[in-house]
Amino acid sequence: MNTIISIGIWLVSGLLTILLFFVVFFLNILLFPFDKKKKITHRQCFWWSDAVIGFNPYWNVSVHGLENIDHKRTYVIISNHQSMADIAVLYQTKMQFRWVAKASLFKVPFIGWCLGLIKHIKLLRGDFTSIKEVYQAASKWLQKDISVLFFPEGTRSSSNQMGEFQNGAFKLAIKEKKPILPICLRNTHNAIPKGSWIFKTKVKASVTVLPAVETDGFGPGDFVLLKDIVRAKLMEAGESIDAEKI
Repeated sequence: MNTIISIGIWLVSGLLTILLFFVVFFLNILLFPFDKKKKITHRQCFWWSDAVIGFNPYWNVSVHGLENIDHKRTYVIISNHQSMADIAVLYQTKMQFRWVAKASLFKVPFIGWCLGLIKHIKLLRGDFTSIKEVYQAASKWLQKDISVLFFPEGTRSSSNQMGEFQNGAFKLAIKEKKPILPICLRNTHNAIPKGSWIFKTKVKASVTVLPAVETDGFGPGDFVLLKDIVRAKLMEAGESIDAEKI
């Protein structure tokens, strides 16, 4: 039975992603003169996220803290990162943002092509020129009042344990004088089967949006302090979520 259900999940998810690509592709052409910030094409990912999560009987995703999002403000969004499922899960915030994502993801058929069409930010790991271009692109989006989402761990965690954070996003938030919006993901590392394509276990995952951390008063040299404050808040939130499930 798990095998049959898993085939259905992958088939439906694949068809939904293909549909998303064609919707984004045609809207990208039709709205090119009017949607310079790609807000309308980005919104298409919201129904895709709802459908992908809704059609997966193994996923139970809860969203908390949406009241902490002020849609009139622009944020540097900081989230921990656990799996490819994070893409679908984070669209549940219904926020306008641009991902900073590794370049290889943009090559994945349909979903990666959508990222390219919506002008998300491509990162080549270990390439200094690419890293510099990423922060230049992120600055431009922030100046256009579009939030930018970073996974500061730099790679996915295979558990709820949070890795060390890199500095760049925090330097950028201080430089552009933008608040940081921390988002805590829990249990998404189990959402996609590892070493198999068959779903076997039901996963209760959560997205928790924490109150924004203002960057007023932080100078250029305070990025480590800011990083430590945000990471501590995310760790505290994660521990609190875990404690509720015991």
